[in-house]
Amino acid sequence: MRLRHLARIAEVPAEAWDALFPAGYPFIRHDWLRALEEHGCATPESGWTPCHLVLEDDAGGLLAAAPLYLKAHSWGEFVFDFAWAEGAQQAGIRYYPKLLSAVPFTPSSGPRLGARDAPSRAALISALLQLPEHSGASSWHGLFLPEAEAEACAEQGALRRHDLQFHWHNRPEGGYADFEDFLAALSHDKRKKIRQERRKLEGSGLRFETLPGEAFGEAQWAELYALYANTYEERGQPPYLSLDFFLDYARRPGGPVRVTVARDGARTVAMALLLQDGNRLYGRHWGAAERYDGLHFETCYYQGVQHCIREGLAVYDAGAQGEHKLARGFDPVMTHSVHSISDPRLAQAVARALSRERLLVAARQQQLWEHRAYRHAEPGR
Repeated sequence: MRLRHLARIAEVPAEAWDALFPAGYPFIRHDWLRALEEHGCATPESGWTPCHLVLEDDAGGLLAAAPLYLKAHSWGEFVFDFAWAEGAQQAGIRYYPKLLSAVPFTPSSGPRLGARDAPSRAALISALLQLPEHSGASSWHGLFLPEAEAEACAEQGALRRHDLQFHWHNRPEGGYADFEDFLAALSHDKRKKIRQERRKLEGSGLRFETLPGEAFGEAQWAELYALYANTYEERGQPPYLSLDFFLDYARRPGGPVRVTVARDGARTVAMALLLQDGNRLYGRHWGAAERYDGLHFETCYYQGVQHCIREGLAVYDAGAQGEHKLARGFDPVMTHSVHSISDPRLAQAVARALSRERLLVAARQQQLWEHRAYRHAEPGR
């Protein structure tokens, strides 16, 4: 076995990389990561320097791999360690650069540690955890890992961190027949609130539809991108993704991109970018040109739920955070990250903080679960 860093994901064949990871999760696939690099999104200039780690056999065949970036900041990660960086600075400990195994700008749980077999995965984890000691970086962080991957890292000494997201789940047996069938499963007050929210848009004349990315031409994608970029402009920050990324990746025939659009006559006034793969729908980005009461909930949540019901999808992961989703039929789901910090003083302080935080997150999940929007716990939920 030998370890090697890649300056570009394109240095290994797509087929070899993708074969190490389970199918059905689009963000870890070679074409997604390559498009981020080639179109100026995850680059040294944006503070994301690719240095992906691969484990190879003597013939150069891939045994294991993990996305890896040298980070000069903590933006675009969605597992917030700003307090750790501030504490390190106050203690005279350099925090940046750090190393990160994650999908840039994507707070969605999925495989991060691809491997041909268990020994190869264990060797990959060992190498990742030792990187801070040998690379000059302060730490290594693995974000939004599946629970099994997080446990494997913890067994080798990584610190574990938990957080909560909110996912919508289809009815386990057969799925909901339609949106009204889904509403019937909710408590009276939650069902009434959703109907009221949707009713606010009925008189607006807006039309909604969800289409594959290839259904939109170059000019239409430029229009959709302007809506997406407007969300970031309102926050005073540049957008994470570039127009070239949208024009390339999102328009590929048969690709996973779906777009919900809200139209006022011929004008597109709002959009939500989605990815569909396996039995899941992932909500990623949204934007709007005008303000309508309830437009965000309709575009980003209810239209996504309707799409899952129509397509028979099991889960709708609509993005990070958002306890307001609980009242709209989304359930609290635990997320997992792991961390290896080289400075023992900072590592001990973070370990103590995470020990307390995990208890609080578990208690909060239980509390939220008891206030789900459903009339009763459904089988298998």
